[in-house]
Amino acid sequence: MPHPRPLPFLPRAPLLGGCALALLLAGCAASRQSEDGFLSRITPYRIEIVQGNVVTSEQLARVRPGLSRAQVRDVLGTPLLTDPFHGDRWDYIFTLRRDGTPPQRRSVIVHFQGDSLASIEAPPDLPSEREFVQGLSASRKTPQAPVLELTQAQIDALPAPPRREEPAAAEAAAPLRSYPPVGN
Repeated sequence: MPHPRPLPFLPRAPLLGGCALALLLAGCAASRQSEDGFLSRITPYRIEIVQGNVVTSEQLARVRPGLSRAQVRDVLGTPLLTDPFHGDRWDYIFTLRRDGTPPQRRSVIVHFQGDSLASIEAPPDLPSEREFVQGLSASRKTPQAPVLELTQAQIDALPAPPRREEPAAAEAAAPLRSYPPVGN
């Protein structure tokens, strides 16, 4: 019996092309549906990202021209960026990315001449320490705690507990053994 001949490659090409076209169109339909449909409600978990050095207005008020590098580091902390090509510049950068809130970015740049502070570039709206802490806790989504107390109406609606019969008081029985006295 003769061996069957394999089909030439050409009849398979339209089939593969048709499958690829169907997948492409299905992907377009799914992306269009996800804009306002079920898939738009499914979002991945995004972690909070807090990076860098927070420089508050109180810290900035303590830094003045003429301070040494060590004194500036004591007040503001270690800079996030120290550029080896610009050794007289320290960058204090702070970023906060939280789901549901716009990202925050603040940058304070300190310039030195030799070992003493020459100038500071800072945004005018640096928060105070209290404002910064309140901003962190205010923007965090905290779930409402459930009420753990019953109202008087809920207490009245509860069924009465079943009555238990008290067992008859048994007379105190004398010990079954007598022990020798402790000591001498």
